[in-house]
Amino acid sequence: MGTNGTTCSGTMKATSNGVFQGDNPLHFALPLLILQICIVLLLTRVLAFLLRPLRQPRVIAEIVGGILLGPSALGKSSKFLSTVFPAKSLTVLDTLANLGLIFFLFLVGLELDPKSLKRTGKKALSIALAGITLPFILGIGTSFVLRSSIADGVSKAPFLVFMGVALSITAFPVLARILAEIKLLTTDIGKIALSAAAVNDVAAWILLALAVALSGDGNSPLTSLWVFLAGCGFVLFCIYAVQPGIKWIAKRCPEGEPVKEQYVCYTLGIVLAASFVTDLIGIHALFGAFVIGVIFPKEGNFANSLVEKVEDLVSGLFLPLYFVSSGLKTDVATIQGAQSWGLLVLVIVTACFGKIVGTVGVSLYCKVPLDESLALGFLMNTKGLVELIVLNIGKDRGVLNDQVFAIMVLMAIFTTFMTTPLVLAVYKPGKSLTKGDYNNRTLEETNRSNKPLRLMFCFQSIMNIPTIVNLIEASRGTNRKESLSVYAMHLMELSERSSAILMAHKVRKNGLPFWNKDKSGTSSSDMVVVAFEAFRRLGRVSVRPMTAISAISTIHEDICRSAERKSVAMVILPFHKHVRLDRTWETTRNEYRGINKKVMDESPCSVAILVDRGLGGTTRVASSDFSLAITVLFFGGNDDREALAFAVRMAEHPGITLTVVRFIPSEEFKPENVKLEITEDQTGSCSGETRLTDIEAITELKAKIKEQETSRSDSDSVSQIVYEERIVKCYEDVCEAIKEYSRSNLFLVGKSPDGSVASGLNVLRSDTPELGPVGNLLTSSESVSTVASVLVVQQYVARCDSPVVGVLKNLMEEESPVKDTESP
Repeated sequence: MGTNGTTCSGTMKATSNGVFQGDNPLHFALPLLILQICIVLLLTRVLAFLLRPLRQPRVIAEIVGGILLGPSALGKSSKFLSTVFPAKSLTVLDTLANLGLIFFLFLVGLELDPKSLKRTGKKALSIALAGITLPFILGIGTSFVLRSSIADGVSKAPFLVFMGVALSITAFPVLARILAEIKLLTTDIGKIALSAAAVNDVAAWILLALAVALSGDGNSPLTSLWVFLAGCGFVLFCIYAVQPGIKWIAKRCPEGEPVKEQYVCYTLGIVLAASFVTDLIGIHALFGAFVIGVIFPKEGNFANSLVEKVEDLVSGLFLPLYFVSSGLKTDVATIQGAQSWGLLVLVIVTACFGKIVGTVGVSLYCKVPLDESLALGFLMNTKGLVELIVLNIGKDRGVLNDQVFAIMVLMAIFTTFMTTPLVLAVYKPGKSLTKGDYNNRTLEETNRSNKPLRLMFCFQSIMNIPTIVNLIEASRGTNRKESLSVYAMHLMELSERSSAILMAHKVRKNGLPFWNKDKSGTSSSDMVVVAFEAFRRLGRVSVRPMTAISAISTIHEDICRSAERKSVAMVILPFHKHVRLDRTWETTRNEYRGINKKVMDESPCSVAILVDRGLGGTTRVASSDFSLAITVLFFGGNDDREALAFAVRMAEHPGITLTVVRFIPSEEFKPENVKLEITEDQTGSCSGETRLTDIEAITELKAKIKEQETSRSDSDSVSQIVYEERIVKCYEDVCEAIKEYSRSNLFLVGKSPDGSVASGLNVLRSDTPELGPVGNLLTSSESVSTVASVLVVQQYVARCDSPVVGVLKNLMEEESPVKDTESP
């Protein structure tokens, strides 16, 4: 079956009959298109892998891959070009590439929130305007030089505008990817760069629409005016007629329920219809899709579902075809002679000078530090897909010839490639931070210094929130005058999806960019926001939500840097397993275990792993009704003292009952007869100094209990602390003693307890050495049956002989990649 009868010898039939029927599949449209797609995907993915150590965005690999397949490299072979990319197949390839680009521009518009543009600060707005105006003016100036040399004969007005737009563009999606790769996505400088780039992006599309209107074939200026006015009318029609219909559909897609197939079909049909209308007007089909994306309601479940359904296919399969389509038009060989190469240098210098100088100048005027101003200048100089769209439209309309087109494509590659290394070279705020920036790196030190306690809770999903809220309530220390500062950090994996990155652009004032506030419903995310806001209003508790967006392999660096920057005393991490309804363990994600181990190795403060079995229920209760039974199993050592210090802090809450059980070996205790299976962080018997420190901690606890007993008659709200000593002869005695406290809500234990009793613990399973012998005993062993949650604590110890534990490695090379709404 052919695509168009037999009237033209240049057409290709769609499918072949196969080689056994004598047909060459490469002479038919469908098998040839499949081969082209496979080659494109293979080449671009290999290039992306090779460029990954240089921390370059994937768009660089896709642009370079397209150029390599074109006449600049492999296309120099006429046999390769006529076999794989024959001229008669390019119409099908271009059509499919542009179809994918239409849906991609819809997704880009979906990521741009007009409401957030209204909230753009004066600083970001000023930087954006400077980053557009100066390069646009310089682009117009450069166009005069190009017209007098290699672009003679082209239309003057369209060429001026196209050159101005090409030099003033900042690629918003590419910039977001670069910021994520260098861990600046949600920092202050990242937020300014993204906000400015979003404004720049919208302005670029408006200028591009003007350029397209001016580049029409009509000789009368009125034609361009009618095109521009019709485009404005189309935008108004979408806002006042199309948008209400889309909102009506979005309201019928409640959160937590699958989106109906018909709604997805309606939406994609609207996108295609809008693209047809803008193409009919004479602008470009891409504008219609982009406008529909911009006016699309961002709240609720519908937008997220659309992105999930469309993005992988479009970004992974169709979008690389557009880069190849562009690369087939790029012939670097057209840049010949000193004049052409000189013009290439001129264009690159002009583009960099306009963006960098304009951005840096305004940034310094806005009192941004010099290193941050330079970094902003380099970041705003990022080019990418939108740049290629502008250049391709200009070439298709005859505004740009082959030589100018090749020069502009190389300029886009060079400016984007240099962004990451230059930003890393000039912007290293972490050098000013040292290990001595704060002293209270442990709870034990914080309690003694009577300084405000700072805790950082990390969580991966809203499943962790109820336990975190209850643990914050328990840590309030209601008898203390000092405040409690809590940083709740949401750990988000940086994926290849652009939508996963551009969520950072939606940062709201409450610091929760990953939760949408749907006022019409009571989603689980709303409950989380309410819970944190409730704590925020408590007089002695400040809860500040934060976000870390990074690759799983490096997200532990984000946690450590943030802990250092916020001067926290303890980082609390969730266990990598969760309890199912049948009370058995299920692995949430095995990579989380690696995160926990790395944080324990490299943290600048104490660390705790929370093994949650439903601490305090699934919802938060009022402080007056809050009650927990907490047990500390004390064997001795630094980690046990840290657990004890945390428990004593919790015991100040009137609803908490604390029991401290100290295990003392009897004369008959023989640890050498017991086998120890924990394989990491082994500790021997405690030193004399550690034993004396343990005795001091127990003495202080007894004094506190005595003080409590004297004040009990004056106030009934004073919490109860019970201290018990258990003399054990063997491992079985330890298990029997622990069983007596199995009805507790929470156990606090040290990761690496000291002493002969601890060294004699026999753990049946050792697949989680990060929990230590006691933590494993409480979570994995059948010898102790309990449904209590367990908090395994490791105290920060700056030891010279330890290469990892308690030592902050060279992690302060860059600023923390997290965003919180307030500074302490």
